[in-house]
Amino acid sequence: MGNNYNYECPHPVAISPAKPFIESIKSGIEETLFPDDPFRQFKNQPASRKLILGLQYFVPVLEWAPRYTFEFFKADVIAGITIASLAVPQGISYASLANLPPITGLYSSFVPPLVYAMLGSSKDLAVGTVAVASLLIASMLGKEVNPNENPKLYLQLALTATFFAGVFQAALGFLRLGFIVDFLSHATIVGFMGGAATVVCLQQLKGILGLVRFTHETDLVSVMRSVFSQTHQWRWESGVLGCCFLFFLILTRYVSKRKPGFFWISAMAPLTSVVVASVLVYLTRAEQDGIQIIGQLKKGLNPPSVSELAFGSPHLMAAVKTGIITGVIALAEGVAVGRSFSMFKNYHIDGNKEMIAFGMMNIAGSCTSCYLTTGPFSRTAVNFNAGCKTAVSNIVMATAVMTTLLFLTPLFHYTPLVVLSSIIIAAMLGLIDYEAAIGLWKVDKCDFIVCISAYIGVVFGSVEIGLVIAVAISLLRMLMSVARPRTFLLGNIPNSMIYRSIDQYPIADNVPGVLILQIDAPVYFANANYLRERISRWIYEEEEKLKSTGGSSLQYMILDLSAVGSIDTSGISMLEEVKKNIDRRDLRLVLANPRSEVIKKLEKSKFMESIGREWIYLTVGEAVAACNFMLHTSKSNNPVTDTVELDAQDNV
Repeated sequence: MGNNYNYECPHPVAISPAKPFIESIKSGIEETLFPDDPFRQFKNQPASRKLILGLQYFVPVLEWAPRYTFEFFKADVIAGITIASLAVPQGISYASLANLPPITGLYSSFVPPLVYAMLGSSKDLAVGTVAVASLLIASMLGKEVNPNENPKLYLQLALTATFFAGVFQAALGFLRLGFIVDFLSHATIVGFMGGAATVVCLQQLKGILGLVRFTHETDLVSVMRSVFSQTHQWRWESGVLGCCFLFFLILTRYVSKRKPGFFWISAMAPLTSVVVASVLVYLTRAEQDGIQIIGQLKKGLNPPSVSELAFGSPHLMAAVKTGIITGVIALAEGVAVGRSFSMFKNYHIDGNKEMIAFGMMNIAGSCTSCYLTTGPFSRTAVNFNAGCKTAVSNIVMATAVMTTLLFLTPLFHYTPLVVLSSIIIAAMLGLIDYEAAIGLWKVDKCDFIVCISAYIGVVFGSVEIGLVIAVAISLLRMLMSVARPRTFLLGNIPNSMIYRSIDQYPIADNVPGVLILQIDAPVYFANANYLRERISRWIYEEEEKLKSTGGSSLQYMILDLSAVGSIDTSGISMLEEVKKNIDRRDLRLVLANPRSEVIKKLEKSKFMESIGREWIYLTVGEAVAACNFMLHTSKSNNPVTDTVELDAQDNV
């Protein structure tokens, strides 16, 4: 078809000036690594002010401490003491879950919170150990070293894994690579956390039933086999005690949910359970009847453990792998929890600052006999409900734990292990978010499949298998959306110049003689071949439809590129092949609303010259108007072919 016609485009498509290559690369890096523009506060500032701002950026306590008031301190003291009552029993419980000495859990609630209070940007996050990371450490390191046969080496590997987790977390923050954590989608986290919580609950059957020997595997089949193969060793005393305390803990949590003002009841319940159970065991001498107890806990603050880091161990790679995996999970949980609670108080937390804070506190923790810590949801919720104002609540909590380490550890001698199992089960039941899974099913079936796959992988395989399955399915879904982008047939909304998808708006009318398609994604090498075939199929189906209905023949195809943010050379080659295919069918290709990056590449590749600048329009409406003008001109001139029509126009 020729290019000469009398319709003048009212709004020609502009081509933005080309940027130098170095400037384009710089701009791309800035958008990727610095989307929040952290350097804007340094502009036009003297050197001394820049130094102060830099220190405040990396050490946030220097920013808010000068504005700290006594009213804030009173609120933080109350919140800190409240979460300390939860931190002590949880620390002991989760350390046992990780197959580490119970005292390690108390150590982990002393140093890391102090570091986070200096470096963290969240006002509400309460730092401590978490069950999922504890389970991961137990399952991954337990395959390398038996914690019962070689407890010293196992502890060294746990500390080494914590060190590498901290290094990895801090590196992500310093290098501004926090977006990597975003690959753990909401659906992945819901399924993974639910599966891990189920596995943790199953593992606690050992304590509830008073079993001495238990499988180190985490899958459902192995756990059930271990439980029911030892029915003759079940202890009813332990079972009754565990069920009573579990009922008490669940009841207090239910009351706190129904009456938010009584949040302290749920917060104090674990410590109350420990105290009551310890007194009960002491008075009845229940340990002589087979009730297992914690035993002697060492007094004193965290001993240094730099020399314990097993950098020369043959199991070093296992520690590195464990550190990276647990570090990612801890980051995802901690950052998500911090952002969730910051929304309630309408302030912003910097994800990269949080990663640096988590990393530094885990590095410091690994050097002071602590294992992996992050911001657990349960402890943070209690901190928030207790009315905390700043991260000073973490300092108060650490001070309370320090007091416990110095003076109160002998009081935990008679604490039964079964009450720790009850505390863990009660906490884990809150992580099985079946309501979120139901919501995923209603909103997005693919997300539900990701969630259930993660859950099944964790429960019937292992924690690592479940995580790999969930991430793999999420990435596959993302790749599928890139490799198989959607294309839509557009129609005209009656009595308007608006063109929308006919599937979404059935009232939209087809334009006679014109096929309007919209590509709903960037065009890359991964989807170029698919788009070429899909566009060809649209043309074929439209021509067959017109033949069967006796409608006017197809003359034009308009490609709406408004959703195509970028295109590569494979995409341009695809457009060239589409144009050749359309030319063979004696049709005309028209482009509408190409974006800035797209139009620049089309010009540089000479595709604009091939298609003709006059066939590129700012909107679909203008493109349709041009096509209709040509169609009506053809009818009025009654041409034999389009070529004759355009030649006739040239002679006018």
